[in-house]
Amino acid sequence: MVDSFVFRYMKEEDIDQILEVEHTSFATPWSREAFYNEIYNNKFAVYIVLEEDDKIIGYCGAWIVIDEAHVTNVAILPAYRGRKLGEALLRKMMTIAKDMGARSMTLEVRVTNHVAQSLYRKLGFQNGGIRKNYYSDNQEDALVMWVNI
Repeated sequence: MVDSFVFRYMKEEDIDQILEVEHTSFATPWSREAFYNEIYNNKFAVYIVLEEDDKIIGYCGAWIVIDEAHVTNVAILPAYRGRKLGEALLRKMMTIAKDMGARSMTLEVRVTNHVAQSLYRKLGFQNGGIRKNYYSDNQEDALVMWVNI
């Protein structure tokens, strides 16, 4: 199923479509400026998109610092969820991070987001701790998860 999809690095021209994914996925979506800065001003940032027929249906970002990758975002358009595309996207990012020298990967996830936590555990992530009041929209705690890659 994933064979009909294309992974590639994010470009500035992708930001409008990325914002569509962002706004349908997160309570506090990132701004156009945030993505622009990630592409042009953050030397640690790596972003990939997942396309079908030239339409961006998902994306994943990470900051790769020395031997550690920190996932910033991973999101799939709602109409494409439940098809293992988020898993494929995160697996691709794990491979890229490893190829760039990362030995571990971390991320934060809402403590109530059990669907995402299940995916991360499937990929080998383990609980690492809690960040209290991490999310600005409702002060929900974040579960920090880690995996060696």
